[in-house]
Formats: sequence, C-alpha cells, structure tokens
Amino acid sequence: MRKFDDVIKSPRLTIIHAEGGCLSAYLSHPDYKPTQIAIIAGWNETAKDGRPLEHVSVSLARRCPTWDEMSMIKDIFWEDEEEVIQFHPKKSENINLHPYCLHMWRKPGWEPELIW
Repeated sequence: MRKFDDVIKSPRLTIIHAEGGCLSAYLSHPDYKPTQIAIIAGWNETAKDGRPLEHVSVSLARRCPTWDEMSMIKDIFWEDEEEVIQFHPKKSENINLHPYCLHMWRKPGWEPELIW
C-alpha cells in the first residue's frame, strides 16, 4: 500500500478525515459528483491471524462500484505491482452495513496464489 502521507496528498481524493492510519474521503474526478464515491481506508488494521491488513472500502448511495471505479481507486492506494483481493465471505461471517459497498484487501508480504 502506498504510504499514508502520500495518499492524503493525492489530488484524486477530497479528504474528510485523515488520522492515525485511517482515512475517509471522496473520489475527486470530473466524471463524478463531489460526494458520489465514498472511500474509507485503513493502514493499521489487523487480520484474524494478528498480521497487518490493508483495507479500502468503496461505496455509492444507489449502486455498487464498477470494476473501472474499483480499479481507479486501487491505483490511488496501491502500487501497480501490488495485488489486492475482493472476495465473498461465508454468509455466516458476512457483515453488510451498506448494500452498495465493496472492499479491497491486502496482507503485506502475502502473495495470493492464482490458480487459473
């Protein structure tokens, strides 16, 4: 993940709150209204196994983000050669606080095995 201090300087974000490795922002892009795409990011989150976890959530009010929107935001937060994942958790472990929110995750040092 790009450094917190570098991301908060991005002209592609309108920062709402940025402190302690957490960020709330809106995407700043000429194709979108100023508050259309909301972003929450965390640099200091912890996975179930206790390892560090990088996380970015992206939401819109009336629909899920598209692949292109997620890719644009991925490029703001991660380097070109860093892989991040989106996945569908078990129904019993799914926490859905917003119906139109998607998440990107990465564990530093972990390389997902692409099996196809």
